[in-house]
Amino acid sequence: MSATTRARSAAGSARTSPVLRGLARAGFVASAAIHIALGLLALRVALHQSARSDQSGAIQEVGKLPGGPVLLWVMTVGLFGLALWLVLAAVFAVGAQDSKRWSRILQNAGKAAAYAALAFTALAFARGSSSDSRTATESASSDVLKMPGGQVLLVLVGLIATGVGVYMIVKGARRGFRKDLAMPSGTAGTVVSALAIVGYVAKGIAVVAVGVLFIVAAVTLDPGRASGLDGGLRALTSIPFGRILLVLIAIGLVAFGIYTFVRARYARL
Repeated sequence: MSATTRARSAAGSARTSPVLRGLARAGFVASAAIHIALGLLALRVALHQSARSDQSGAIQEVGKLPGGPVLLWVMTVGLFGLALWLVLAAVFAVGAQDSKRWSRILQNAGKAAAYAALAFTALAFARGSSSDSRTATESASSDVLKMPGGQVLLVLVGLIATGVGVYMIVKGARRGFRKDLAMPSGTAGTVVSALAIVGYVAKGIAVVAVGVLFIVAAVTLDPGRASGLDGGLRALTSIPFGRILLVLIAIGLVAFGIYTFVRARYARL
């Protein structure tokens, strides 16, 4: 047996271990809680109430619940577990045919990075520190703009983010999420599909808004425009009927959170 074959076998065994699969499902539950909190924060912004409508703000809200510190530690472990499961799937292209291998690798690697970032944010709050996604995004954008070719690089980041948002919208509209979980039958399956469609479309629109702000920041050489998800959602309030759109997105984010809770149970792991 070659070294590559042995490595794939070991990765497959680790990926399907009850412990790692349990941690991955816990990660989906943590992600669900974050999206529901994020949706509620976005709704507060739409209703002219002060709120930090980003991942940091959502995790902070979870920490305020009864038993919040314990919940934050559980979220941290679960999110790191889900990130690790996705890393193994990415490195060894688990479940991908040769024609789709690189696509699956990039998708899983990107998701792993996103969940790891959430895990580090949850860890910061669990340890009693603070984290501000908006400030971190603005600082990173400022550093990129100072680099040679930084303006082009930031436009590229914006285009990638916009592409990810469009991908989410298409995935929801075309029901591409069905391959991610063993869909329940009957009325339950219909409800889950509806939650997923609304959730993916709403989240996709929010991510597109973030990508557009990155591009605007690059064109205007103003890193303050690249303000992450919080800035993207707030920017929607400045367009005609923007607050109505933001209310719909908030509802969609809550729907996505509920769908993710269901996915924790039915995900194909």
